[in-house]
Amino acid sequence: MTRQGNIIYINGPVVRADHMEGFMVREMVMVGEKKLIGEVISLENDLGTIQVYEETSGLRTGEKVYGTGKPLSLKLGPGIIGNIFDGIERPLSKIYDLGFKFIPEGIGLISLDEKKSWDVEIMVEPGDILKSGEVFAKIQETTIIVHKVMVPPGEKGRVVSTVKSGSYTIQDTLVVLDEDGKKYELKMYQEWPVRQPRPIVQRMPIEKLLVTGQRVIDTFFPLAKGGTAAIPGGFGTGKTITQHQLARWSDADIIVYIGCGERGNEMTEVLEDFPKLKDPNTNNPLMDRTVLIANTSNMPVAAREASIYTGITIAEYFRDMGYNVAVMADSTSRWAEALREISGRLEEMPAEEGYPAYLASRLAAFYERAGYVKNLNGTEGSITVIGAVSPAGGDFSEPVTKSTKRIVGTFLALDRELAYARHFPSINWLLSYSSYIPMLKDWFKENVASDMISIRSKMMGILQEENKLMDIVKLVGEDVLPDDQRVILEIARIIKTGYLQQNAFHPQDLHTALSRQYSMLKVIDQLYDRAYSCVKKGIPLSKVKDEKLFSDIIMMKYNATEVEAKSGIFQELTDRINRYYDSIENLYKEGAADES
Repeated sequence: MTRQGNIIYINGPVVRADHMEGFMVREMVMVGEKKLIGEVISLENDLGTIQVYEETSGLRTGEKVYGTGKPLSLKLGPGIIGNIFDGIERPLSKIYDLGFKFIPEGIGLISLDEKKSWDVEIMVEPGDILKSGEVFAKIQETTIIVHKVMVPPGEKGRVVSTVKSGSYTIQDTLVVLDEDGKKYELKMYQEWPVRQPRPIVQRMPIEKLLVTGQRVIDTFFPLAKGGTAAIPGGFGTGKTITQHQLARWSDADIIVYIGCGERGNEMTEVLEDFPKLKDPNTNNPLMDRTVLIANTSNMPVAAREASIYTGITIAEYFRDMGYNVAVMADSTSRWAEALREISGRLEEMPAEEGYPAYLASRLAAFYERAGYVKNLNGTEGSITVIGAVSPAGGDFSEPVTKSTKRIVGTFLALDRELAYARHFPSINWLLSYSSYIPMLKDWFKENVASDMISIRSKMMGILQEENKLMDIVKLVGEDVLPDDQRVILEIARIIKTGYLQQNAFHPQDLHTALSRQYSMLKVIDQLYDRAYSCVKKGIPLSKVKDEKLFSDIIMMKYNATEVEAKSGIFQELTDRINRYYDSIENLYKEGAADES
């Protein structure tokens, strides 16, 4: 018997229907004559409330609601990498190729290309026993990514038949399993509900750095593979640019970029730039390891609300293959605004600033799908979630920023004054933090240097001390400070200008390897130790500060390429520091001896 509801109420993306007794909560439905895609979000007796993921203009009361018997799910298989989807995994390029400049209502839940053939390598034979998550075939999806075709969760059994390795479409049956007489036909793809986390064996400790090549992040506020991060900032502070840098330079295997609710011109820039960029590790196109999900601010708000779940579900699928995935959500504030609009149309009781009372729990549920895990097939994989937050007026006390700050492990607060002063990345070193430093100490010790974290702490101490001293300087000027405090101000300027500030348009400075980061820190540390020691011995700051030496240390970020670094440019700077301060200390000793 076909289940059909009857539309009795329409309010934007919210539709109510009666005769809904046989439907289920979270069931995907087709709404109206155009068969718009929707999802049942509540049921009361025979009345059902539906969230529609498409534009509802033209929809009328009295039209029918048709059930599908399954939740809103994604098709997960080859063809995802390098593609551009909307918020519910409909390929935008394919829709454009069909002759549409905008997504037409009722086009259906098209997703992966069912006609494209893939070269499949079958890895099992009849008689093999397969468990959930095990890999039974491989496909070279892009030049970078090998797509591992897995047994869907919940299915297992003995292989009774397979096809030979060759060229097949995603609809072809590759392997048949038998479990106590129950047959499972395994294809290249599997379907999975977007709001349900995919199963794992266990969560693993977070102890590996996500290398980004951005000095202020890697050294001062590190991200961990499997961790979570927020990048809050007002308009024009560089949230999107920072995420672009992370997407390009981080050592994640796969990038899932979710543009939820951003302006069309920003997403256009992403769509135009990403296909042209090269992956720095392989020199292949960056899109060979990237998935783009675009739900701009003029698209239906309900699809925007679903877009972050679409992105995280795709990320979990590739994590299950053993890949390290980085998810960029730009921005969660626009997603929260969609949540607020839908909540208002549902006539729910509003909480702070009109957001629904469940805002914090929804945010937590999203970020908690990150993690470093052991998969069903025994491999290890990770999802790192990096969400941009767009507080109105740069107010970090607003609900989305406050709720996010309680959840994430790294908080990269962007500063408007730094951005307007052309200091990028405009991450405020006094408002930002990373809770992953204790977890990453051993990693830094084994992969960079044993004293990396201690030098980092020392530099942070200098920046914090400089902030306190600047309050005095603003009142009475720098000249009243003793020389030991003025040295702190000078070294803090070098840290800020020569280390934290990074030029994305300079070939030597747009990305810095960890070995170079450590070498640069060591040079600054040596300069501070020698200069501070001299002023403590009574040598005046005018002698201690050598303008040429200080300038060369600031400029080392531009001059020290990987080859130059290996050839000893940092050692040369260290030797110059030592020679200079040895000479002025000797002069001071000789002068003191002459006076005596």
